[in-house]
Amino acid sequence: GYRVSLQGNFFGHNHTYTVFPEYNPRKHIKLDPPLNIQSNATASKCQIWWSVWNVPWYLAEILQYELQYKEYSMSWEVALNKTLPGSLPQVEIQATELRSDIAYAARVRCKVSENENSYHSQWSEWSQTTVFQRADVPKVSEKILNTKTMQFLFIPLSFGTLLYLFWNCKLSSRYCCFLTLGQKASPALTFRRQLLSFSHSIVCTTGILR
Repeated sequence: GYRVSLQGNFFGHNHTYTVFPEYNPRKHIKLDPPLNIQSNATASKCQIWWSVWNVPWYLAEILQYELQYKEYSMSWEVALNKTLPGSLPQVEIQATELRSDIAYAARVRCKVSENENSYHSQWSEWSQTTVFQRADVPKVSEKILNTKTMQFLFIPLSFGTLLYLFWNCKLSSRYCCFLTLGQKASPALTFRRQLLSFSHSIVCTTGILR
């Protein structure tokens, strides 16, 4: 270690004052604030990452970070703080911690981990801020939903109507139907009438579904 002292002339006399009888630079570190803080928010979470500058590799591996974030319109005095457990320069905020349609600001600072005995530091200054907003889950358009519903209902109704016509035509081919004038109705005539009824049913069904 080192001994730090001050010398000065006070009231015409030279004096030496010992400030630190044993000064160890490893125990008095203050790092530069993190740089290039960025964010990416989705409907499920927000990812925030950054970088550190002018930090030796042996210190970068033992750093700890503190994240601070708040609603953009609020003061930093009411911000939420998170001390991150690892030394990776990134963090995730779950969407459940964020309000929809609200912009947030976040910043981060760093220091040597408190679990490290060889080095000690105080917190760095806060980084610049990054602004983000939770993305909402896209809602299915009501028009698209109605169209899909109409398609699902139209297919089984049409299939059921075709089965009904097929069965009636089969019966018409086996039995003779007489008109009120005494003339026998041909299967072809009966089929045409049923086909017109089927077309009318399809038009009515489509109108109802719309």
